[in-house]
Parts: sequence; C-alpha cells; structure tokens
Amino acid sequence: MPYSNFTLKKVKEEFKLEVVENRDLFSDIEEVEVSDYLKTTLNYNVPLALAISTEKARSELIISNVLLELKKRLNDVISLFSGINLDIDKDRDLNGFCDYIISKSSEQFYISSPIVVIVEAKNEQLTAGLGQCIAEMIASVIFNEREGNIIDITYGAVTTGNTWKFLKYEHNTAYIDKPEYHIATINKIMGILVKMVLQEA
Repeated sequence: MPYSNFTLKKVKEEFKLEVVENRDLFSDIEEVEVSDYLKTTLNYNVPLALAISTEKARSELIISNVLLELKKRLNDVISLFSGINLDIDKDRDLNGFCDYIISKSSEQFYISSPIVVIVEAKNEQLTAGLGQCIAEMIASVIFNEREGNIIDITYGAVTTGNTWKFLKYEHNTAYIDKPEYHIATINKIMGILVKMVLQEA
C-alpha cells in the first residue's frame, strides 16, 4: 500500500500511536529572511499556481522554489529529492513514493540520513495529508536506524504550497502543530524548515 493510502485514523491504529494535536510547537522559532529572488518568485508564482489550482502547479511553482531556497540557505549541506521511492517495510505498508525528502547530507545521488519528509496535500486539504506524512516519518525513523543514525525526533510537513502545517514524531507519539502557516509568512516557514533540517526545532 502506498503512503498516500494512510489516513490519520489508519496510521494511528496501525502503529498504535499517540497523536497530540493541541500544541503550538514552533511559534518560538525565529524567522529567517528569505532572498529577494524568492520573494519576487513567490509574488509572481503564487497567484498563478492558485489560479491553475492543480497539485502539479503548486508543486512546481511554489513548493519546489521554497525548498530550493532552503538548500541554498544551508549552503548545499542538504540534499533534496522529489517523487522518490522509499520502500522501507512492505509488510507494514511502509512503501511507495514520497513527494519530497530532505536529507541532512550533501550527497545528491542517493538518500542519506537523517531525513525530513514533506508531503504535498491532495486536493488542497492539509488534514488529508497528515496520515501520509506520519507514515513517511515512521518509515524515516526505520531508515535512519538502518543507516546507524538513531534520531530522537523526526520532522515532517504537509503543504498545499499556499499553507503549511508542521509535524514531529518522537517515541511513538506524533505531534501535529496547532497553527497553520500561510505562504505570506515565508520567513517564518523558512525559519522552521531550517531548524527542522538542522535537528534544532
């Protein structure tokens, strides 16, 4: 079963998780000023992507540009993957394609660890992507362990491009950040992404 088949209810039952939804996880994180290039790009691209109103348009015109800015901001010490297969455990249905994976490694030819997963919300519904994101975060924990990296906290995000919601997974508990962040607050979104990738959130 692909990750996209996991709903929040299904992933909670399947992996016996505790899900915490009422915490403000990242509001204290400082903003990171994005480049004038990204600001100009988003000013032009966001209205276009929303007018086209397809997942492909939001992915190509908004999400990819935000993640490329993140890669540049961190001086290419991370690698970025899009639409890549992450088959971890088919018996537990942890297999399929991930929308985006960020690895804290400069190696771009293969996935290294630790990894952060970002899920593009289907039909502009953030809640519909939460189960998929948590399933991919669980797969990331297993991947990291196999690579010899025991990471206490794994991070993820669900986004429509226009709106972002962040998650963390720790000790069989999935925390879903209470607030959502709009692309107009791109400096805040970038600050959270930076801290997630650096494992400092």
